[in-house]
Amino acid sequence: MVSIKTFLTFNDRAEEAARFYTSVFPNSAITRIARYPDLGPESPFKTGGVMTVEFTLDGREFCALNGGPQFSFNQGISINVICDTQAEVDEYWGKFVAAGGKPVACGWITDHFGVSWQIDPRVLIDLVSGSDPVKAGEAMRAMMGMVKIESGPLEAIAGG
Repeated sequence: MVSIKTFLTFNDRAEEAARFYTSVFPNSAITRIARYPDLGPESPFKTGGVMTVEFTLDGREFCALNGGPQFSFNQGISINVICDTQAEVDEYWGKFVAAGGKPVACGWITDHFGVSWQIDPRVLIDLVSGSDPVKAGEAMRAMMGMVKIESGPLEAIAGG
């Protein structure tokens, strides 16, 4: 059976990132840490240093690698967290901000490791992907005026 997981390559903070992420989301855990073997005197990696950290976030598999300074993140890829309530949006947003995350726009936040996240209420996803083009447009316009997504205005659009 094929296993598909998200793979994140850090300079040298893979374990720190995995520990932070697993502290943010429920039902999350570090499942394995692999260390670099002795690769000889020319190796850029310290023998015994953390190579990969496998972890789950609410049951979804991830792997973080310490790959060296040539790796960095950009907004071309993000991790989407779809929340059922505004309280969940507020909770996750608050945890990322408290740790040094930088709010961007439209529900996006870049964490203190450089990884982009989208913290969205389900009502937004339902509206913009729904069959009513008028409500989809209203929801998109509302979202584009927000940094952290607020469910209230979107719920008004859904009900209106």
